[in-house]
Amino acid sequence: MYQSIAMPEFDILFRKEKVNVIDVRESFEHAYGHIEDAILMPLATIPLQIEQLDMSQKYYVICQSGMRSAQASAYLSKAGYDVVNIMGGMSAWRGETVYFDLKI
Repeated sequence: MYQSIAMPEFDILFRKEKVNVIDVRESFEHAYGHIEDAILMPLATIPLQIEQLDMSQKYYVICQSGMRSAQASAYLSKAGYDVVNIMGGMSAWRGETVYFDLKI
């Protein structure tokens, strides 16, 4: 079972420490704005890319609104990964955003 975190709590955590973020949106969505250093792993590709993740790390999973990240979190949790779903997704994110790999 995975945990969930509300965006305000995630924002505080993100500002305090380095966290691993997995962005499960499509690449075009990621290009139009993402959290700095987020790992792009579209939902449909997770089974193909799962071995790239370190089982000893904790991952925070985000999408646009929280639906895909919940699905990804369930899958990753079942596979033995320590994951936290970020509720509200990028729609609720108010922190610094990277566009096309340029900070704005």
